[in-house]
Amino acid sequence: MTLPVTNENYLKLVQSIGETIEEARNRAVKAVNIEHIRANWEIGKFIVEFEQHGKEKADYGSSLLENLAKDLRIRFGRGFSKSNVYLMRLFYIKFPIFQTLSGKLSWSHYAELLGISDDTSREFYIKQCEKENWSVRELKRQVSSSLFERLALSKDKKGVLQLAKQGLIISEPKDIVKDPYVLEFLKISEEIRMTESNLEQKIIDNLQVFLLELGKGFSFVGRQYRITLDNDHFYVDLVFYHRILKCFVLIDLKTRHVKHYDIGQMNLYLNYFKTEENTKGDNPPIGIVLGADKNDILVEYAIGGISNNIFVSKYQLYLPDKKQLEEKVRELINE
Repeated sequence: MTLPVTNENYLKLVQSIGETIEEARNRAVKAVNIEHIRANWEIGKFIVEFEQHGKEKADYGSSLLENLAKDLRIRFGRGFSKSNVYLMRLFYIKFPIFQTLSGKLSWSHYAELLGISDDTSREFYIKQCEKENWSVRELKRQVSSSLFERLALSKDKKGVLQLAKQGLIISEPKDIVKDPYVLEFLKISEEIRMTESNLEQKIIDNLQVFLLELGKGFSFVGRQYRITLDNDHFYVDLVFYHRILKCFVLIDLKTRHVKHYDIGQMNLYLNYFKTEENTKGDNPPIGIVLGADKNDILVEYAIGGISNNIFVSKYQLYLPDKKQLEEKVRELINE
């Protein structure tokens, strides 16, 4: 007897079987990943133990690694280049206890993480990879944009160490704000004079990467969000909703220095959203004025006395000077 495809019980059967197959495939992939990581960790352990019983040190230029890579390739094929074997050794040195490794990360993640020399910074990126489920490509982008250093410089010594151990914990509005925001993915030359509408369009065209720069919890709501007051129309450049903080996040773009009236305008937007757009369960909205530059003293005076959550940040169109930021973070930790 042939059951019609619209039969509810039959459709549930197909769905249940499909879910079982997907779960089995996911478990299989996870098991393969864990065994791949375990094998590379154990290879690193063997190399280090061999070193400890001999006189040759397996630095990158050593003949030990070169010979080992050559012999392993002959016996087992690809995957055993000199650089890979070196990474396996370093993998064991940096993570001597296998149980501390994350099953959520692949070997490609760890290979990228091993390129970070600072232990504190590396711990942060591990935690964020776990929490935000970053792909290797996303991890590379966050490392190259110095995410850890940018977040760390807004904190004290205790906050930096907590950031490394626990990752970024979002519990209040300031936790979602960066300064500066790095927009190098827009591929805009600093010599080009951009209008605000052109900048907005570039961001929309690269929305997925912009969401990565914003961080966890952001959902896009709309652009040029219209507000009408007494037959006057105002437009918020970008509107998001933050799932963790349960609030709207409004972003206004400025391709110049941020002025005091930009902050006043954002305050108007926030008051409107709080009254007209918020529904039951929504927290007060957050406003970010994102400009090409800002004067911190002007911002301090302009925001003073305002009860709404308004933040003013700069954006830059190039990757930050990583070494300079790392030095500033070291100074902060060693205070």
